Amino acid sequence: MARILLVEDNEMNRDMLSRRLKRKGHDVVMAVDGQQGVDLAVSERPDLVLMDMSLPVMNGWDATRTLKAREDTRRIPVIALTAHAMSGDRDQALAAGCDDYDTKPVELDRLLGKIQVLLEKKA
Repeated sequence: MARILLVEDNEMNRDMLSRRLKRKGHDVVMAVDGQQGVDLAVSERPDLVLMDMSLPVMNGWDATRTLKAREDTRRIPVIALTAHAMSGDRDQALAAGCDDYDTKPVELDRLLGKIQVLLEKKA
């Protein structure tokens, strides 16, 4: 399957989602803030990034902009994960460079479908 970088500061969300992704056969690398997410994306070269938008140190918007501005990470698909399901949030995530958007709490089947679509596009 895929190597997925999960950038999530909430320990419970990180633990739950990483276990569910691993059960589906994915290799999961985890970061707890936006800067660590950028650093791990550069060093680990994941196939896809799941990016929480409300993060300490560097928020998910800025972390995504940073990844998309770098030649070595711009082609890594990023899915924004946010508890804020306000109108305009999807547009804001896409404007920041995210390739897709999903809301929390995560509905695993829906998220897996989005992951699959982006991985197939990348291949």
